[in-house]
Amino acid sequence: MAGDVLVELLRDADIKIRESVAKRLVMLNEVPRTILIILAKDDIEVAKHILEKSKSLTDSDLIQIARKVSKEHRRVMALRRKVTDAVVDVMVEFLEEEVVEILLANKGASFSETALQRILTVSRQHQPYVKLLCKRDELRPSHGLTMFWWADAKNRKTILHRFGVTRAVLQQSCADLYPQAAAEGWNDAAVRKALQFIERRQRNRIAIERSDFESLEAAIDEAERAGMTREIAEEISYMAGVKPATGAQIIADEGGEALAILCKAPGLKREYVQKLWRALGRPLTLDDGSPNPKLQNIIRVYDGISTDNAQTVLRYWNWSLTSSLTPDVLQYIKRGVIPKEEDYGAAAITAALVFGNRKS
Repeated sequence: MAGDVLVELLRDADIKIRESVAKRLVMLNEVPRTILIILAKDDIEVAKHILEKSKSLTDSDLIQIARKVSKEHRRVMALRRKVTDAVVDVMVEFLEEEVVEILLANKGASFSETALQRILTVSRQHQPYVKLLCKRDELRPSHGLTMFWWADAKNRKTILHRFGVTRAVLQQSCADLYPQAAAEGWNDAAVRKALQFIERRQRNRIAIERSDFESLEAAIDEAERAGMTREIAEEISYMAGVKPATGAQIIADEGGEALAILCKAPGLKREYVQKLWRALGRPLTLDDGSPNPKLQNIIRVYDGISTDNAQTVLRYWNWSLTSSLTPDVLQYIKRGVIPKEEDYGAAAITAALVFGNRKS
């Protein structure tokens, strides 16, 4: 009853009194929710005390409030010590950069797959999200290795360090499956794909036997001599154990760090990073004669990752970029629309995000 009376009194009170009441109510454990919600929707000077510190507001209250207040109100809500994934979902819907950045930096905020996917999609045009997403525990390898393609050099190193991991445990646990699958002629497509992902050998021996080039090194040597052509790029891709679409994405990548992975995974020597760089017509030095910093960065990436870890990254890219390129998914890419994971799988989302992000 006291709460009902107070609600009526607050309607006619000036802002200083309303703010004073808000400060007092935050310190109380039991407060009529009606009053809290009214004050939470008040001017930001009043609402900020309730929105950031009140423990009496439920998720339902916060969701209702988030949909009816200003960006500044949502910014304060993002600072709460704990923000559940249900509340985060609603706040992320507005895609307000400052609010999303505060949520991502808030260790007490929880992110659902829906919220992460929404932020991941818009991170293509907003680099600060990439850095913050890289620090979230909820980020899956599929998110990180997809985001790599539009991350800057520093964030790319973070992604490779975090998700370029060894497959030793998987290789040991599946060791007995290889002879079984071989005895059956590799007829089970699902088993074949799974084992290919963790196989230690990266180079495609069959592709090398069929190629006009005697080795992967010979193909790159020819590309360096005559320039990279579509035909040579496809040969390099096949021999390196990836499909041409994956190879084309790596070769076309402006940053160039993906080239380091393409060289390290199949065991190419360090000099082939520079050979591949030259084959693409990219300069070794700047106009003043100093070393090209992009090339130096790529060589550092090559030196900083193990062959096994590079294989993990390259295998994932190959799977995610090519395994789901069905006619339906290609139509999504053409329209610039992201398919739903429950309908087409994580690989389809990666393909749509990466190929849909290419500059015309």
